[in-house]
Amino acid sequence: MPRAFADIAFTESVKIAQQRYGSREHNKRFEQSPDQRNRLSELDAEFISSRDSFYQASVGENGWPYVQHRGGAKGFLKVLDERTLGYADYRGNRQYISVGNINANDRVCLFLMDYAGRHRLKIWARAQVIHANENAELYERLIDAESKSLVERVILIHVEALEWNCSKHITPRFTQDEIRIAVQPLVDEIEQLKARLAHYETNT
Repeated sequence: MPRAFADIAFTESVKIAQQRYGSREHNKRFEQSPDQRNRLSELDAEFISSRDSFYQASVGENGWPYVQHRGGAKGFLKVLDERTLGYADYRGNRQYISVGNINANDRVCLFLMDYAGRHRLKIWARAQVIHANENAELYERLIDAESKSLVERVILIHVEALEWNCSKHITPRFTQDEIRIAVQPLVDEIEQLKARLAHYETNT
């Protein structure tokens, strides 16, 4: 069985493009791989659970794609099992483009980025919009009890395929927490030096 993402993404026009630009033979290995990569491994799950944002692409009835950024506390995109993710969808600008797109065409693609580590996970999936009166137990699993934002619905993501990308063109970027952790030894050293200087000045 080929990798699931190749079945989805390698259409005839894509194969023609690969042939033209000289990568067709290289990409055939994905079509001949024994590992379908349509289930989340432990490594995948750990990576997903450590993300505080992702990008979600959907397609409207007119064929136009739409990409939405979703953010929250680390782990807000939850791994429910090896084929299912879910997240609470909080009230935003109330345009409901992604929701409308999903209701018409459940195909979505997720990009999960680790800019600092230069890692990128792509997930092809089918999405499902679920409201509180349809599955209260699922709501309890996905909502963040500490969030004060209004949850309007939850989104289930049924994984069809996933693939890691190379880091070649990922520009490193760092969150405030990542910067704080990285510079903390320098901050500690500065405080120690200031204390030693103050002690020296007091005793001279």
